[in-house]
Amino acid sequence: MAQPEQSWTLGQLAEWLNAELTGDAELRIARPVPADSNDPQGIAFAESEAFLQKGLESQVGALIISRTMPAVTQKPTLRVDSPRMAFAWLLHKVRRPLAIEPGVHPLAVIHPEAEIDETASVGPFAVVERGAALGPQTRVHAHAYIGENCVLGEKTEIYPHAVLVQDVTIGARCTVFSGAVLGSDGFGFVWNGSHRVKIPQVGRVVLEDDVEIGAGTCVDRATSGETRIRQGTKIDNMVQVGHNVTIGAHGVVAAHVAFAGSVTIGDRITIAGQTAIKDGVTVCDDVILGGRTGVMADIDVPGDYLGMPAVRLREELRQLAALQRLPDLLKRVKQLETELEKLKSS
Repeated sequence: MAQPEQSWTLGQLAEWLNAELTGDAELRIARPVPADSNDPQGIAFAESEAFLQKGLESQVGALIISRTMPAVTQKPTLRVDSPRMAFAWLLHKVRRPLAIEPGVHPLAVIHPEAEIDETASVGPFAVVERGAALGPQTRVHAHAYIGENCVLGEKTEIYPHAVLVQDVTIGARCTVFSGAVLGSDGFGFVWNGSHRVKIPQVGRVVLEDDVEIGAGTCVDRATSGETRIRQGTKIDNMVQVGHNVTIGAHGVVAAHVAFAGSVTIGDRITIAGQTAIKDGVTVCDDVILGGRTGVMADIDVPGDYLGMPAVRLREELRQLAALQRLPDLLKRVKQLETELEKLKSS
């Protein structure tokens, strides 16, 4: 059955967002849209002059803009302190949670020694193993696997086909998206002179409150002890977190990042895509790592870093600028060598 479409007046949105309204308060808005959308019932946000111009040139019904922007008369606007945050609030308003029936579905497989709160939901073909515990209002969707001694905190959600292998503890209000694997073995082998011998991985994985794990991401169990992701950190799709890694609080990690074993990451870090961090490295708080950065040694000074190996952003930009001048410099050196040879032969 199709979901009924909801809508609101601009006046209602202005009240909820504590916004200054310019234009028709009775104009009905049905959905958030991009700034260049030709949707008369859509609303977009613009936090720069470029996106404001896109919005003004499109048929979008209304715009959310900053209070510091010049006055706009061409179409209705909501002026707020932070257009991006206001738009995010609206996205939450229209987002539909993934459907799941309350309670335990009759096609779910639940071990008799598992503990499931009466307010939890478990979808069809999900498996909950011995010693697992699902807290209040947890949601485990179809085909998810909750292994032995895994613990889910209040309001945590596990999406379809996500796997918690064993000994994974997850705090409150966490999200683990489809295809993620938590608690798989760390990558540990030792050479005995003829072949590689596997090192047993007997530790666990801990996610603190409000952590998000993207689709297809793998978080390995510790060799011993724990792999831990601290409160509020958000990890994108297709990220590898090795054994015994610690990632600090309130960080963001983009797709295709790889953390080798025993890495320690500080709080409030931002890591762009395709970055790699060498095993055993420590990175301090408040560091930003640009895309495709290779962290080969400890970083103990907050700031922006880029390059392979990682250096301060300003230094990397100087190096890149120098590389762009390299063909001209080589040409000049060749000319000087030619002139020197002429001088020698004269």
